[in-house]
Amino acid sequence: MPGLHHVEVWVADRQLLDTSWRWLLTELGFESVQRWEGGESWSAGGSYLSLTTSPNLSSSEHDRRRPGVNHLAFRGGVRDAVDALMAAAVDHGWSPLYDDRYPHAGGPDHYAGWLEDARGFKVEVVAEH
Repeated sequence: MPGLHHVEVWVADRQLLDTSWRWLLTELGFESVQRWEGGESWSAGGSYLSLTTSPNLSSSEHDRRRPGVNHLAFRGGVRDAVDALMAAAVDHGWSPLYDDRYPHAGGPDHYAGWLEDARGFKVEVVAEH
């Protein structure tokens, strides 16, 4: 069966998992399926996302402009749901990106919002067509 099985993201700040990321994933319909001292796994749509700290980090700084993952893109539901999430995100530790072009920063036929957490990790929330 093709598709993405899971993604594991290493983070340097455990506190962000309990604040901004927990809120975002809950809003997007993910379910927490496993929690341990250093992280948590969230499931939706047949795949899962693990956010975890690691003693093997080579740096505590995340830079999405370096080789590797630039951002994660999530399905956000209908346009009104994306708008509501974008409006509430600031109160939950997320900073909007490309505000001047929202919701079409990805082009006229792409309705989405982009957010950045306190450590610079970027997510995209895409509305249904």
